[in-house]
Amino acid sequence: MFNERYLYLALDIFSISLPLIFSFYSPSPFYKKWKHLWIAILIPAILFIMWDEWFTQMGIWGFNPRYLTGIYLGSLPLEEILFFICIPYACVFTYHALNYLIKKDYLGPYQKSITIFQVGLLVTIGALNYSNWYTAVTFFSLALFLLFLIYGLKVNYLGRFYVAYFFILIPFFLINGVLTGSFIDEQVVWYNDAENMGFRMGTIPFEDTFYGMLLILMNVSILEFLQKRSNRNT
Repeated sequence: MFNERYLYLALDIFSISLPLIFSFYSPSPFYKKWKHLWIAILIPAILFIMWDEWFTQMGIWGFNPRYLTGIYLGSLPLEEILFFICIPYACVFTYHALNYLIKKDYLGPYQKSITIFQVGLLVTIGALNYSNWYTAVTFFSLALFLLFLIYGLKVNYLGRFYVAYFFILIPFFLINGVLTGSFIDEQVVWYNDAENMGFRMGTIPFEDTFYGMLLILMNVSILEFLQKRSNRNT
């Protein structure tokens, strides 16, 4: 019989298991990117763990001990720390795999227009909800990062990222659905709805989609930067 205390840990392991196995697929070996990938995962993980700790202490969200092993780092359970390693690995692998499978960059010619429209939407929603910590911090942070990529780094991979993120949302809704209470008795991660818009997609707060996008986009951007720099130096 499955011990519910290991539910969050099991979700972490489940999310990374298949991507880890298929990282050794010989026609497009993802493991060869590990040198840069772990840096690309670690840097955002540190930032997001700090953010996570801050919001947990503020009571913006928290964790249900019913589904946790009981091991903590500060206010954060071990499973939450592993989340920022396992989920990014799986998502960046998906980005890599889709780049291999889909040769044409369908959204590439429109990446700037899509990004500017998205930034406008993010800033508008963030401004209208400036008193809600989760909404405002998430939307403004993502908007600023997108502007930095478009006008600062002038990247050319956002079209491919948007396509990949569309596919990433499928397992995202499954994993995050369980974490927010779908299919189980209680929530693994609870949210203070006074600090978000109060709009949920099933059990998932609307903001989670953009919080996830910011995390994965940072992973992808650092990986792309490190790979480009490495290729330039060889």
